[in-house]
Amino acid sequence: MSRTIEYGNLMHDAMRGLIRTVLRDVAANGLPGAHHFFITFDTTHPQADLADWLRARYPEEMTVVIQTWFEGLEVDEDGFAVTLNFGDAPEPLYIPFDAVRTFVDPSVEFGLRFESQHDDDGDDTPPPGDGDTPEAEAPEDGQEAQIVSLDSFRK
Repeated sequence: MSRTIEYGNLMHDAMRGLIRTVLRDVAANGLPGAHHFFITFDTTHPQADLADWLRARYPEEMTVVIQTWFEGLEVDEDGFAVTLNFGDAPEPLYIPFDAVRTFVDPSVEFGLRFESQHDDDGDDTPPPGDGDTPEAEAPEDGQEAQIVSLDSFRK
């Protein structure tokens, strides 16, 4: 039996660990300075917990903002719970780290994007440059985020 090192999966685990560490710090100490987060997640993930009306409105993915009003941020090994304000109505959410698709802190132009580890033809081996390498996002004020492959920083 052949064994391989799955670098893509290892990188995604490390990136999720980074998000976990950042959110744990925010839960303990609050958001420092101008930091805030845009987190896009898969609403179809079996462990994602959100109100039925939110799931109906966002049947595939949803982006939440953790910035000025949030409460009850609790982080565990698998995800985080937070209550956010939707039209003056507080709604609790639980977002598993495996459901996160993007994590962006535009205040410092930092972002992570999680690519699928499988391509559409069912082959479990992604082609080079197509999902095997996580990408970073660099949003600019008033513009959509630009996707920059981490490969562009390698020598």
